[in-house]
Amino acid sequence: MSKDQPHILLVEDEPSIAELLRFTMEGAGFATSIASDAAEARKLIATALPQLVLLDWMLPDTSGLALLGEWRREARTAALPVIMLTAKGMEEDKVKGLNEGADDYVTKPFSPKELVARVQALLRRKVPEVGHQSLSYGLLGIDTERHRVTVDKDEIELDQAEFKLLRYLVAHPERIFSRAQLLDKVWGDHTFIEERTVDVHIMRLRKSLGAAADYVKTVRGMGYKLSMEAKSA
Repeated sequence: MSKDQPHILLVEDEPSIAELLRFTMEGAGFATSIASDAAEARKLIATALPQLVLLDWMLPDTSGLALLGEWRREARTAALPVIMLTAKGMEEDKVKGLNEGADDYVTKPFSPKELVARVQALLRRKVPEVGHQSLSYGLLGIDTERHRVTVDKDEIELDQAEFKLLRYLVAHPERIFSRAQLLDKVWGDHTFIEERTVDVHIMRLRKSLGAAADYVKTVRGMGYKLSMEAKSA
């Protein structure tokens, strides 16, 4: 699978449902990994953060709700997008799940098409760089599915690192990101790269962007941002 496919962690102990989830998500273009209990889910999360988690309410070693509570109390996983999956249909259970920090709630049995739509909608809200097939900003256009970038409608060539960096910046225009934040969000929180390496990628990206090079602004003492302002902050 492509390294740029959005990664979804499926936390589900029933093999038939886990396989249905895997088939559904991979059919929609997502990469997946499966954890059959909370302990395995913790290990996978410790290795690398996925873009989204589909979390079953009832797990053999602890409840999905308790596991969600753990993630929400930790800074690294506090904003991790999570959709709860459960056979529970009572209104109070839905409220409990949402109050504990779930972003959405799907009751079993579920429609695969509806689940994919819910996942895509949540990614568009919380992880826009992977939730949209196309992004644009000023002269820039990005086809995320085909890895195609245009500047004023002319296609340009970017390497993988430049593409991922630009995609993230275009998805979050006008926001300032430190080098550490860009390393975390673009290369992954377990990628051991020196922060100064970000400067090299920024320099190469500007060179590749040509007429749109000035969009990538250096914010002195803080980091970088994408902006069409005439002057940097």
